[in-house]
Amino acid sequence: MVQQIVNDIVRGVLNPGSTLPPEADLCDQFGVSRTVIRESVKVVQEKGLVRIEHGRGTQVTDPRQWNLLDDVVLTAIIAHDANLSFLDELVATRTALEADMAATAAVSRAGEEKLRISAALELMRSKINNVAEFAAADAHFHDMVMAASSNRLGRAIVNSIHDKARGSMRYHGEYNEAVMRRTLDEHQAVHDAIMAKNAEAAAAAMRAHITGSWSRRRPVPETDAPAAATRRQATR
Repeated sequence: MVQQIVNDIVRGVLNPGSTLPPEADLCDQFGVSRTVIRESVKVVQEKGLVRIEHGRGTQVTDPRQWNLLDDVVLTAIIAHDANLSFLDELVATRTALEADMAATAAVSRAGEEKLRISAALELMRSKINNVAEFAAADAHFHDMVMAASSNRLGRAIVNSIHDKARGSMRYHGEYNEAVMRRTLDEHQAVHDAIMAKNAEAAAAAMRAHITGSWSRRRPVPETDAPAAATRRQATR
């Protein structure tokens, strides 16, 4: 029930300022008791999507009040991100945080963590013929760089948003040999800059990798699809 209400709010079935249906209607819709309805609505309120006001019902809040790091909310927003604007924001946030953490990792004295970065790169190289295992090794490399920075909050935020985004085909795209080899080369550049203790180069390499990878795999938004199809027809 919580997931359904969140999805209805995120995809605009219930707009900001509107009121949730009465408890009796929700009971009929979901086939549950009033107690379950009230507890579920409280959970949605804790996520910032509704505001319970006595005498005025339960009102949908402005999106600026939503908890975007909540698992259910984040998953719903990514699923219904028709024009990819949220995924663009997610990539920009991830880029800023990971570039900063790569720079910090480069000047860190944590030698053991740097060895783990090298091991993670070699793991990627060994998985070049297995798409699923390569993707997992890719994520592990990024996590080892973040771990070496000792930025626990930044690492937690990136892992949270990235894990949810990776569940969307529109975010992670399709892997093939050419993509994996280019990805490996970009990770090698990040690795080499960190090992050389060049913070500026490490940040630049990480930034170039994340933004470049997204620009290459970013799909045409649903809202732009007709125009894109027309342009393709015109060039044939």
